Amino acid sequence: MKANVNLFWILAVFFAFITGVYVSWSLTDPGYGTIEWAGTTALALSAILATFVGFYLSRVHRHQGGELPEDTLTANIDDGDPELGHFAPWSWWPIIMAAGGALMMLGLSIGFWISFIAAPLLLIAIVGWTYEFYRGFHAR
Repeated sequence: MKANVNLFWILAVFFAFITGVYVSWSLTDPGYGTIEWAGTTALALSAILATFVGFYLSRVHRHQGGELPEDTLTANIDDGDPELGHFAPWSWWPIIMAAGGALMMLGLSIGFWISFIAAPLLLIAIVGWTYEFYRGFHAR
């Protein structure tokens, strides 16, 4: 996390410096002569965002009480590999839910009557995916 903190602080300084360069360049341009607000605002907000993220990450790093595996040079790749949860490898429910979501968006954009077909399909897919491991072959 220390590398991420340093990266965001470097980005904040870089964007602040480039904002100053951009403003001075637009002021000295003979054809323009005034501040170009779209680019100045985008660069200034990028500097502010990088500052916010860098400040937040530095506070989290300071209060977490230990080093992450990414911060030590002797760490292996597996040291930073957390358990992400259990996922169903043979599940068809995400495909059915995606089809229901696509039908719902199609119904909202083209004809509202299609949403009446998509809503039960989405409801069945949500219930099926939620209770997939409570019945059938993969029941626990």
